[in-house]
Amino acid sequence: MNSRPLIAAVFVLASGGSLQAQESEITFKSIELSDGLYMFEGQLFEGRKGFAGGNFALLTGSDGIILIDDAIEPMAEKVIKAVEAHTKHPVDYLINTHVHGDHIGGNAALYETGATIVTHDNIRHRMVADNATKAALPVVTFSDAVTFHLNGHTAHVFHIPTAHTDGDAVVHFPEVNIIAAGDILFNGMYPFIDLDKGGSVPGFIAAQEIILAMSDENTKIISGHGPLANKADLQAAHDMLVGALARVKSLVDAGKSEDEILTENPLASYHDDWTWFFISSEIMTRTLYRSLTENKR
Repeated sequence: MNSRPLIAAVFVLASGGSLQAQESEITFKSIELSDGLYMFEGQLFEGRKGFAGGNFALLTGSDGIILIDDAIEPMAEKVIKAVEAHTKHPVDYLINTHVHGDHIGGNAALYETGATIVTHDNIRHRMVADNATKAALPVVTFSDAVTFHLNGHTAHVFHIPTAHTDGDAVVHFPEVNIIAAGDILFNGMYPFIDLDKGGSVPGFIAAQEIILAMSDENTKIISGHGPLANKADLQAAHDMLVGALARVKSLVDAGKSEDEILTENPLASYHDDWTWFFISSEIMTRTLYRSLTENKR
């Protein structure tokens, strides 16, 4: 499945008339996970549909302010106001966990407030190739890992290759047992695995296994989308994807075409629990089929 229409759909949802009318109703719910460390999740009143972008996280304190991701561009001012509700100081460092617009949309606005944008090398490469504005571009990049030591916390930012994209970063706060997983976890939802931006299904599964190995029953996991998670939530997402891949692989190995596999609906038993407005069972099946077959064509 080509990701461009799918990613474009995010911006249609973000800027289309139906959501523009609702933008004023979107707020960010904050959860304090540890002293000065927060997770933010977009919220809509009265059950209305809408899209604020990915979740983001905030570390506050006198040593400096770190923001992890920043939602979609139309929400930039609301992200800044959400940060201001917890600290009077502007963001010092903005870490992007990957290149998608629902996690980097506020970059330019935060840069204008003084934030230094930090990403994996591949994120900057892709943003430059996509003609991103200078203000939105990261000015500090890393190839493997970078560590921040602020406010009594260690924030270890490390690269996981070929997972959701080829530029994914996970942020681990070891002293407080908190992990910001970015889009390596869609909590309770089918994941989007961007095969066109260097992601892969086996890499996504491997990335989840890395985070699982770092976790215990008390770990708090900030998902890229969905509510705050724990190890059991991540394990459930991992097991679903492993099971879904096995189901589609058995049909590919039997010589069935993509259309024949879709007709068999191998993910039917997952549909009710894992489908969301962005990724249906059909889209997930197509992604798995493409992952299994694209190198064999």
